[in-house]
Amino acid sequence: MKGGLYKTLKEFRLKPIDKTEVKEGDVIDVSSFAVGDKLMVSSISKGKGFQGVVKRHGFGGGPRSHGQKHSEREPGSIGGGLRTHVPKGMRMAGRMGSDKITQKNLEVIFIDKENNTMLIEGAITGKRGTLVEIVSR
Repeated sequence: MKGGLYKTLKEFRLKPIDKTEVKEGDVIDVSSFAVGDKLMVSSISKGKGFQGVVKRHGFGGGPRSHGQKHSEREPGSIGGGLRTHVPKGMRMAGRMGSDKITQKNLEVIFIDKENNTMLIEGAITGKRGTLVEIVSR
């Protein structure tokens, strides 16, 4: 490989204006950012596996009394009446998390050029070790 051996390789498409400044193989570090810059940060959120409707969509569940024995966290009716199918977009249990989340308007508070680190104000999604994409707005 031209760029060297890395655990993760990501391609960024540049606008025609920016193509003259950056060449293939150039190292991009925190010196390209300044304190007070507004950022757009994207990463993959934490995966939570298969979850029910109460956790995944915030459903209230069924009543805890009046003969309800085992339906406290169930979704309730999913269709019926004249329709003989489940409507599209019906919120149901399923896999939750592991989505690409983008946070906009986050601000750079501090930059340490010696250690190549920076402090960003706001929440950044994902677990530790997740690849984070930082774009200046």
